[in-house]
Amino acid sequence: MRPHVALRTIGVIGLLCLPLAAAPIVSAHDHTEVGDYHVTVGWHVEPTLVSQLNAVEVTIQDHHDQPVNDLAPGDLKVVVSTSDQQTAELPLQPAFDLDEGFGTPGQYTADILPTTTGDYTFHITGSIHAQPVDLTLTSGDETFEPVTSSSDVEFPVKVPTLADVATRLDRIDGRIEDLQAGAINPQQLADLQTGINDARNAADRATTTGMLIGGGGLVVGLIALVIALRTSRRSARPA
Repeated sequence: MRPHVALRTIGVIGLLCLPLAAAPIVSAHDHTEVGDYHVTVGWHVEPTLVSQLNAVEVTIQDHHDQPVNDLAPGDLKVVVSTSDQQTAELPLQPAFDLDEGFGTPGQYTADILPTTTGDYTFHITGSIHAQPVDLTLTSGDETFEPVTSSSDVEFPVKVPTLADVATRLDRIDGRIEDLQAGAINPQQLADLQTGINDARNAADRATTTGMLIGGGGLVVGLIALVIALRTSRRSARPA
């Protein structure tokens, strides 16, 4: 190929790629009109993973598409709910500093660490200047993403979730109740030891928070084992 033809071809390809390079990265957010204001709501970090620190993100522009930068912390608040549980009111605070030049002007966030997967609902109340705000948005195809498991991106070891560790601790608690009621038998004692080992293994693989919970389960399990041994010794004594 002649040099000038090659250069022309490269130039055409470059022009075709410019729109792709300039295209913004689209994230899953809900866009709502509240009076004269345009409000965008979603997760601050996407994809949204369980047990990873995140935040509710609300970005506000006026009818001239200019960011609203002068809301005070607490002018807007959000209650986050999933299933039948909800948080207290969380104040939305400025996620930018105009003097230092960081963050996105007009963006306000409320930190939250989701601990279970599924759909979440944001109930945002307060006011933008004199405009009352009362929005309820639930994750979905037209709004923002649900919370998903982090197991697909964990490497090299899959970390058990806090819910997994809590389930194992609940099983150990049930066995402790059996111990206290004097209804323990050798098989239950063996099952209890297995539960202790499971809790210990979960603690070894868990994150810092998970390790604390798993470690707590191990301590409870060990106490239960001591009770079981004492109970069995008392039962073995002659009347």
